[in-house]
Parts: sequence; structure tokens; C-alpha cells
Amino acid sequence: MKIKVFIVLALLFSVRVVAQQQYNIIKFGAIGDGKTNDAVAIQKAINACSAAGGGQVIVPSGHVFLSGPFDLKSFVELRVEGGAKILASPDESLYTKSAFRENKGEGTIWIGGEKLEQVSVTGTGVIDGNCISFMGEELSDSYVLKPFNIVDPRPHLLTLIDCKKLNIDGVTFQNSAYWTVHLVGCNDVSISNITLLNSIKIRNSDGIDLDHSKNVRINNCYIESGDDCICLKNRREYEEYGACENIVISNCTMTSSSCAIKIGSENMDRISHVLINNCNIRNSNRGLGIQNRDEGTVSDVIFSNCLVESKLFSDVWWGKAEPIYITAYPRATANNKDAGWRLPKGQTKGKVGAVSNIYFSNIRCTGESGVYVSGESKDKISNIYFDQVSVLLNKSTKETGGVYDRRPSNVEGLVKSPIAGFYFENTGYISLINSSVTWGTHKPVYAGKALEQKNTAETRVVNFHESKMVE
Repeated sequence: MKIKVFIVLALLFSVRVVAQQQYNIIKFGAIGDGKTNDAVAIQKAINACSAAGGGQVIVPSGHVFLSGPFDLKSFVELRVEGGAKILASPDESLYTKSAFRENKGEGTIWIGGEKLEQVSVTGTGVIDGNCISFMGEELSDSYVLKPFNIVDPRPHLLTLIDCKKLNIDGVTFQNSAYWTVHLVGCNDVSISNITLLNSIKIRNSDGIDLDHSKNVRINNCYIESGDDCICLKNRREYEEYGACENIVISNCTMTSSSCAIKIGSENMDRISHVLINNCNIRNSNRGLGIQNRDEGTVSDVIFSNCLVESKLFSDVWWGKAEPIYITAYPRATANNKDAGWRLPKGQTKGKVGAVSNIYFSNIRCTGESGVYVSGESKDKISNIYFDQVSVLLNKSTKETGGVYDRRPSNVEGLVKSPIAGFYFENTGYISLINSSVTWGTHKPVYAGKALEQKNTAETRVVNFHESKMVE
């Protein structure tokens, strides 16, 4: 009797373990010598995996797999093993698919995918964009961008459009010639434990761009990039995907020649319900930024528990070392890059949406500039809350300061001015409590007031302190 009972219980609680199907790209013809274009073999392995119902496509260790463009498929986990590398082919003629549909002047797609579900990119290996192959001459602060006719061949490293349930974990992405991880209209996304290493001299080399995407979690990542490390936006080319919302960014360390975490500047819809917590920003131009330039709105954003270290870069890079900045101005129309596809169809002038309900709590700022908040009018920036935000203003580079940066806007872009610890201009309600400004031992010659306000509707200031460091 006892034996029968045991057998029944064993049957009831037994777990059938089925090994996940694996598809090694070498078995599909990949060479892995770093010279042969293995894109066809990689695509064959991905297609076979997806057709069989899903599994792992293995990029095995000990090889460099040179590759032109290829696409991911539903139910496929692309697993790049430690010691393996996928390297973008330097052959510019291979890159023909625009990253922005009919707008062909802002890069192409290398690793892509559209209308997919349950896709993963995992492992401890490397996906390398081979950026220098697509650049011109190296300058002291950047690389010259090669001229092109219609299509800019610089490849975006990973572009996924209209995908559901994505998982990106552990991989090192590096040396992207344009944006690195670009997610358009994606829903239910986890990005964790990745290392992202781009040259800080390469313009447009964003780290992670969330474009019209929803329900995204980014955590435990290390990012270095020439352009923004993490950027939330709503590009006009993909307007059918709606708002960018429900985003959580936590426990990340970042360095950028532009802005570590930026909301905007492309925003033709709504960006809202964003939590940014426990982030460490080092040696960056800007730290935490909201740069609204289009008719879309930004609301309900919380920045908390962050260390921000900012310094001045040359005018090639937008920003003047602002650890925190919020600006809301209509987009510049003086050149095609900032007009053209950026403006509503058929219009030659744009307008800017409102920025409201933005919270900064327990932020420690050190650098060569102060907090900058400036809008087109009082109704464009309102209900901004600073609580336990400290600014230590101290000179650390030889770059010229005393400038606020409002690029790209329809007003003066670079504005010469004494630099305040906190500067509020053309704003609605602002709350500044339990906060401080400290002048460093190398106080900049361009330093202004601890708090400066111009044309502000209402500012509540409680327990605000100004002090000077003692050597």
C-alpha cells in the first residue's frame, strides 16, 4: 500500500525537464575567423531556431564572427558566450536599411527585428559595432563624420521595433557607430547587467534609446558613451506607437560626453511615469536632463538617490556641465538636422509641450556648473520639486565656462551668463527645500549667485543654504 501511494505521489509531483534546443551558428556554416562575413550562417541558425518553436542560438566562445546585417526572430535567445564576439563588418555597402524608415540620413540597422515576441540577447560575450571603420579623421574631442549622399551607412547596433517581452542580459555592447540599443514601440522589456562601452569621442553613439516604448526596466548596467547614455523619446517617424511610459531605471553607473540620462529632445507625444533611482554619474557633461523641443509633454518623473559629477566639454557636445537641467523651447529650424523630419509634416515651425510634476530627491551634484531650469514661458515648466539637492560648484577643467546651453532651440542657443547654483527662468511653481550650494576651493571666475530667478511665477524656498569650502 505504501509503495502504491509513493508511486502516485511521485507521478503527481514529478517535473518533466526538457532541455532547451540549441543552435550553434558554426553548425550552420559560420567560420569565426574575424574575416569571413558570417551573417548568412547566423541568420540560418536564427531562422531554424524560430521555425522549430524557439530555443537558443549559440555564438560559441573562442571566435570572432564578422557579420553584416541580420534579424532576430520570435522565441529566440541569441546567446553570446564568454570569449565570443560578433563584430560588425566594415563594408559600408552592406548597410542599406534605414533606422528611421523614410528618413535615411540618420543611420542604418545592423542587428534588427520587427513585430517579435519573447526575444532575448544574453551571455557574457561581446557585440562590437566596429565604430572606427565608419568614422573620419580623429580630432582632439571627437571624430569627423564622413559625408554621405542620401543614406548615412553608420549602423545602429541593435534596433528592435514593435516587440513584446524582451530580455537583454549580461552582454557587452561596444564601439557602436550610431545608437547602440534602440527600442521602438516595444512593451515589457528588461535590460539588466549589461556593459555598454562606446567611444566618448563618437557623436550620436547613444547607449540605450527608449522610443515610444512602455513598461521597461533598466538595472545594474554600466554605460560609457559619446552621446546620451540612456535617452527617452518619441520620434516622429514612429508616431503610431504612442507614449513612452512606465520606465524604471535603477542601480546604473554612467559616463557621457552629452547627458547621462536624458528625456527628449525628440518628443512628439507623451513621456510620463518614470522612476530613476540609485544611479552614479561620473565625468559627464550633463547628468540628469529634460530637454523638450517638440509638442509632446513630459510629466510625473522622479529622480532620487543619485550622485552626479559633471564637467565642461567643447561646443561639439550639447551641454555646459549642468548636473541637472530642464529646458522647454520650440525646436530650432535653422538647419535640416533639427528641422525636416523633426517637425510635423508640412510645417516649418514647431511648438513645445509642457514639462510638469518633476521631482528631484537626495541628489548630490559636483561640477563646473549648476542646476539650470529655463522655458519659453511660465506655463511650459511648472511643479518642479527639489528636496535635498546639493550643488558643489568647483572648476576642474581648462574649458571656458560661464555659458548656459539651450540648443537646439529657436532662441539663442549658447547664452553667456554668470553661473548660479540654481537658476530658474520663465517658470511656474518651483519648490526648493533642504538644499544647498557650496563654492569649491577652485570657485569658477564665472560663478554667480547661489540662487537666481528671472520671471518666475512662484518659488517656495525652505532651508536653503550657501557655503564655501575651507581648504
